[in-house]
Amino acid sequence: MIDFNKTKGLVPVIIQDNITLQVLMLGYMNEEAFNKTKNDGIVTFFSRSKNRLWTKGEESGNFLTVKSIDIDCDQDTILIKAIPKNVVCHTGSFSCFGEKDSKGFIYELEEKITKRIDEKVEGSYTYSLYQKGINKIAQKVGEEAVEVVIEAKDNDADLFKNEAADLLYHFLILLKAKGFSLKEIEAILKSRNQK
Repeated sequence: MIDFNKTKGLVPVIIQDNITLQVLMLGYMNEEAFNKTKNDGIVTFFSRSKNRLWTKGEESGNFLTVKSIDIDCDQDTILIKAIPKNVVCHTGSFSCFGEKDSKGFIYELEEKITKRIDEKVEGSYTYSLYQKGINKIAQKVGEEAVEVVIEAKDNDADLFKNEAADLLYHFLILLKAKGFSLKEIEAILKSRNQK
């Protein structure tokens, strides 16, 4: 449980996107704001400038729906994973810390693949496969998919995981060759998840 006495009534609250884990903003809560957030399932802060409770999105409609609440080991900081309705920052940015998504290594890998192709890096397997054209890339994705299926039927976890990694890697090259991004595919999955 949060020790509000330890922090003179206000504790910092880190808001993180529930899916991407991107840090969206930092705010403060008193005990009343914390209880309201838990009860309503919508993030409510204590505004130091307004000196009152303030539900994020009360004016813009850009609410933060709570998915989980965690307390740190010192019981003086709150981490809330939330689903943002829209942009979070008052400047119009998705995050108060800027637009850069924090989506993990798979997005870094996509950037590296794009860079190797765009910069035509000689000697790079990625670029050499890309040069062979869409048919060869699609064939390679098909081969890797078959290998994943074969390894799924066996009990060698390492082989299965390595084949799954190969499939994902080649799929990213295929996306680049088709002119699409992982973010676009993610958007489709997100829209399906809302149905």
